[in-house]
Amino acid sequence: MEDNRLAWALVTAIAPVAWGSTYFVTRQVLPPDAALWGGVIRCLPAGLLVLLLVRRVPRGSWWWRSLVLGTLTVGGLNVLVYIVAQRLPTSLASTLMSTSAAVMLLLSWLLLRQRPRLFAVLGALVGIVGVVVMLGPGAGPVDPWGVIASIGAMLSSSLGFVLTAKWGADADVPPLSMTAWQLIAGSLVVLPFAVIFEGAAPPALDPPALVGFAYVILIATALAYAAWFAGLSRLPGAVVGIVGLLNPVTGVVLGVFLAGEAFGPAQAIGLVLVLGGVLMGVLRPRARVPAVEGRAPM
Repeated sequence: MEDNRLAWALVTAIAPVAWGSTYFVTRQVLPPDAALWGGVIRCLPAGLLVLLLVRRVPRGSWWWRSLVLGTLTVGGLNVLVYIVAQRLPTSLASTLMSTSAAVMLLLSWLLLRQRPRLFAVLGALVGIVGVVVMLGPGAGPVDPWGVIASIGAMLSSSLGFVLTAKWGADADVPPLSMTAWQLIAGSLVVLPFAVIFEGAAPPALDPPALVGFAYVILIATALAYAAWFAGLSRLPGAVVGIVGLLNPVTGVVLGVFLAGEAFGPAQAIGLVLVLGGVLMGVLRPRARVPAVEGRAPM
């Protein structure tokens, strides 16, 4: 059982690692001031690609559920993330988003009746402390609008992911189907706003932007959402949220080594705390084996 739990945690980890890299890609190669079209270009092709694989459309209440979930986890989330990536350093952007671990833990308790284990709570607390430390001295200047957009993205995604787990479990909908439906629904919600506010046509893309969008469509969207929803269907929401703390690890590594962002002692300590929090939240402490009567414990 423990091996299965760890295996699914590793599958789920694909998502935060891929999403952590999105901040760097967006900031470095994607066109600025195109948050709405950027969200559509990223998510609609990914959703259609997954739909071709599953060949299953929503039925009954899943039409409106997909619209609600797509708005929370795809439409609103990716538009806000695009804004965040253009306004904040990669490491700071991904670190702020990692606070969703605590929010998902709380929402899973309230909505899914999944009472968190002590180690899950401690793991989330240690990880959040790591986030606070990483935002300390040496983190660089902070754009307040970027921070506000990051908080909005974190709250939107946390609620959407917990509702995905709740509704998916009730209806036994495969994770890949939910991936396709939410990506397409979220993109269609954003599309008219993109046309109204950013023009009837998407922005022109140079070769680096084409490569960047290819990466975020295939890896950071289609694969990442599928891995994340698979984790939500097999692991407690609190554990999935803690795995999401790997997001800032990826953001910091890419921001430091590829973008030359600041990395001092505070960021190093915070990084260690975040990784420790993930391990505490995912791994269960070994149960003590009771000693056999008349025999000394090993």
